[in-house]
Amino acid sequence: MLRTNVGAEQLSNEVIEIRRVGKVTKGGKRLRFRVVVVVGDGEGHVGVGMGKSIEIPMAIQQAIRDAAKHMIEVPIVNGTIPHEVIGELGAARVLLKPAYPGTGIIAGRTVGAVCRLAGIRDILTKALGSTNPLNLARAALDGLARLETPEQVAARRGKKPEEIMEVNGAKAE
Repeated sequence: MLRTNVGAEQLSNEVIEIRRVGKVTKGGKRLRFRVVVVVGDGEGHVGVGMGKSIEIPMAIQQAIRDAAKHMIEVPIVNGTIPHEVIGELGAARVLLKPAYPGTGIIAGRTVGAVCRLAGIRDILTKALGSTNPLNLARAALDGLARLETPEQVAARRGKKPEEIMEVNGAKAE
């Protein structure tokens, strides 16, 4: 997890899901609310959190704190992601593909919120498997966490970034 110096006032948040959940006890049902929230600064930092409480505003605050605690840094190249990646969590899988400038965010509500708050402007996505909003958001976060910049790939392979950017001997733009 990333510890950023981003203050809470600089983070934007978006509520993804509010669900009423219950626990059955011998005295009856104990109802609470589960809230899933995405927070981000729009500059490459994003997190997903969950909160539960008997009141919705308290659950939202708890979820925002949880999301800020679990933020990651996303490498963004020209408003999109550096390469294609699949993020997974449980049965939820999310395919994330880079897109040309002007494409916009082609995504469902949950994955779109994660990308938007991360600061990605152009991306193509596809949700595969489970469509549970919490698992989809965390799968998208997993995919974004797996991204590597060309510089990181070059360092891992012991090459120069220019060599990594070449495609079949020709320089890529």
